[in-house]
Amino acid sequence: MATAVPARAPLELTLRGVLLGGAITLLFTAANVYLGLKIGLTFATSIPAAVISMAILRFFPSSTILENNIVQTVASAAGTLAAIIFVLPGLVMIGWWSGFPYLETAAITMLGGILGVMFSVPLRRALIVDSPELPYPEGRAAAEVLKVGAESREGGEESARGLKVIVVNALAAAGFALLTRMRIFTEEAATFFKLGSGATGLIGGLQFALIGAGHLVGLTVGMAIFVGVAIGWWIALPILSAGVPGAAEEVAGAVFRSDVRFLGAGTIGVAAIWTLLKIIGPVIGGIRSSLAASRAARGGQAIAVGERDLPIGVIGGVCLVTLIPIGWLLWTVLAGGPLAGSAGLLISGSLVFILVIGLVIASVCGYMAGLIGASNSPVSGIGILSIVAASLMLVGLFGRDLDPGTTEALVAYALIVTGIVFGVATISNDNLQDLKTGQLVGATPWKQQLALVFGVIFGSLVIPPVLSVLNASFGFAGVPGASADALPAPQAALISSLAKGVLGGDLRWDLIGVGALIGAGVILVDELLARTSTRLRLPPLAVGLGIYLPMGVTLTVVIGAVIGWFYERAADKARDPEFVKRMGVLMATGMIVGDSLFGVLYAGIVYETGSDAPLAVMGPEFGRIALVGGTVAFLALTALLYRYTKRMAR
Repeated sequence: MATAVPARAPLELTLRGVLLGGAITLLFTAANVYLGLKIGLTFATSIPAAVISMAILRFFPSSTILENNIVQTVASAAGTLAAIIFVLPGLVMIGWWSGFPYLETAAITMLGGILGVMFSVPLRRALIVDSPELPYPEGRAAAEVLKVGAESREGGEESARGLKVIVVNALAAAGFALLTRMRIFTEEAATFFKLGSGATGLIGGLQFALIGAGHLVGLTVGMAIFVGVAIGWWIALPILSAGVPGAAEEVAGAVFRSDVRFLGAGTIGVAAIWTLLKIIGPVIGGIRSSLAASRAARGGQAIAVGERDLPIGVIGGVCLVTLIPIGWLLWTVLAGGPLAGSAGLLISGSLVFILVIGLVIASVCGYMAGLIGASNSPVSGIGILSIVAASLMLVGLFGRDLDPGTTEALVAYALIVTGIVFGVATISNDNLQDLKTGQLVGATPWKQQLALVFGVIFGSLVIPPVLSVLNASFGFAGVPGASADALPAPQAALISSLAKGVLGGDLRWDLIGVGALIGAGVILVDELLARTSTRLRLPPLAVGLGIYLPMGVTLTVVIGAVIGWFYERAADKARDPEFVKRMGVLMATGMIVGDSLFGVLYAGIVYETGSDAPLAVMGPEFGRIALVGGTVAFLALTALLYRYTKRMAR
């Protein structure tokens, strides 16, 4: 009798996939660094990476959906690490660095990123396996892209229809984005007006990625975000801007950035702490499960492929080993300076801070990414809370009223510690999204987690030279010697000013405190709803996002959530409701794909030309027509895309 030959496992973690992910990293990371310094926003790279990976690996008959997943994992981890530019340019702005020393910049980025990967491993069970209610919009979208791409190679009418829906929606989203960059249509439909003696407005971003994200996050999250928008823009903003002279648009924008966002940061802070308290049980359970799985594996017990994380012993060992170069890095900052005499106390306190706050931030960022997606998750808000916490730690150790040299050294030290913690935040924000994609396509967790480490390494090697080139070419606004085209680096400017404010004693604690009270009130309402209603909820973090993020982002997400709710209600009446709903997910995925790919292309064009508006063909005098025409076209095209998707689902 012949012996059965075991089936060969499909290719997954391959050298080809890792190198392809690293190659894509060069493009995406550079684009994200430049775009973040230019406008203060970065884009999620997992879906564009998945699309490019599939296009290339289709030429290799042995390629699999799991290998494609590894490619997008490597590229997305590296691309998201570019958000470190929300912190590090502050060191140049305060005069501590004259440029970006390669070793120090790469070390800050890499060490924080590796800790972020390690912290997110036990969170996988807590926030993905044991939290099926979290939508993970971009993780689901990336999984659908990979599935449809794999199925299209095998034929089948359903996969062919799904691929067509993705392509049509992606082309429509990219085409509309092109028209907005040409200034034929406006990028935002906005109107500002006085309310009493204050100012407010109504703003909707004309971006199909936001409609797609809203469709995927669902009505509950969408309505919670809307509550935050109402609190921030239509209650707090008119009160805080009362009596401020100037045009409504200028006043609303300035007061939102300087005051309302601190309300949002306070709300996010309280909501984050509450969220951590609620998920701490599952997190501990995830760690216990990891320990149990490690013991079972050592005992020879078979573990399902989809449950094999990196061993918990490896996680702990890597975390402890990583603290050694972090301690060395912090010592190089302190050596020979005014803080050298307190180096032992500072470094030991900072290592505890990085471990404790890093784990808290990893949990909160993972939860927020699951709630609203990595692109829309307010990582900069976490950066604000982190710099405030780090600066308070230093105030507790040294007090205030110090000489300028010591204060500058403390600000620099706080920025570097925050840079490491921020690396944890950005990677955790992205990793859980990637691991959700892996769960949906049947990936092996430990292989994907190892790929995330490769992505962090690739990104850390690319970011320093890109920063150095941009600093030498343009400089940063407000820094002596910067060119007329200096990059504003808005997030880094804000975070460095916060460090100065805390250490100098002039931070707006009153606004953060009011935001914390708002967060406490929202938590109370949500808990009451949980006890009295089976359907209505008010997720506190989503409310905080609505207050903190610009309305141009949040309001369109809310609209997408409402439209998606109506689409799903209509789908329930169809002959095959699940198929119709899946086509809706593919439609939303296509919208996100189109906007994301165009974002990559546009960032490259901006970098090559050095222009803020390299594609503009219309001037400011066309603004009114672009506003009306763009709004009408956006709404009409949204309706047409939903109608097209319904027809393809019949």
